[in-house]
Amino acid sequence: MNDRKQIKHIGIVGCSAEGTALCYKTIYTESSEYLGNNAHPEVSMHTHSLARYVEYLDSNDLQGVGNLMLSSAEKLKSQGADFLICPDNTIHQAFDYVAEGSPLPWLHIAGSVITAATIKSYRKLGILGTRWLVESDVYPDKLEDENIDWLRPPQEVIERIGFLIMSELVNGIFRKETVEYFQDSISYLKHSVCDAIILGCTEIPLIINDGNSVLPTLNSNRLLAQAAIHKAIAAP
Repeated sequence: MNDRKQIKHIGIVGCSAEGTALCYKTIYTESSEYLGNNAHPEVSMHTHSLARYVEYLDSNDLQGVGNLMLSSAEKLKSQGADFLICPDNTIHQAFDYVAEGSPLPWLHIAGSVITAATIKSYRKLGILGTRWLVESDVYPDKLEDENIDWLRPPQEVIERIGFLIMSELVNGIFRKETVEYFQDSISYLKHSVCDAIILGCTEIPLIINDGNSVLPTLNSNRLLAQAAIHKAIAAP
């Protein structure tokens, strides 16, 4: 068992409740593989109101988004966190601004996903998530750096999935019809020769997984949580 004194303290900068809660739960449940039954690294969490993030996203004010993230970072540093993660893909649009002014180091959610994609030798990834995320360069820039091709769904699908995420999934509403719409969207991406799908919203894994998707899934929430565990227990 790892020396408890050497295990790093994880700080979670939350945005939406369902995604943040799922990330914390994953850290809790999967840490036992490395640390023993019921054991996990120390975890602190801070969240600003999702409505404040949405206000800045709607006005394309990424500095406003970043300032909220930095505010959480300062609070988490005061609670003893050693490094930070954010289980929200969308607000990673502000990551460069945040990383430059952050009091603590961060893990990038897309980095965790692309590491997994590289290990599995995927060559073309479909991207699902909020409209803000899918229309951004959060994933395309990093995928292109690794020579991995990517594809967005058609615009009407981007809009519909974004609506379903923000009106249902972030509020803990999971309807059969919504699951089917996501499945149909993934089928379209498969027919467009994608070999896996990025679940680029941390609520999507609550309704879509390898068991009900026609493409292998890259669960950004779980991959980030796993990366945080590995960093927390790694030797200094």
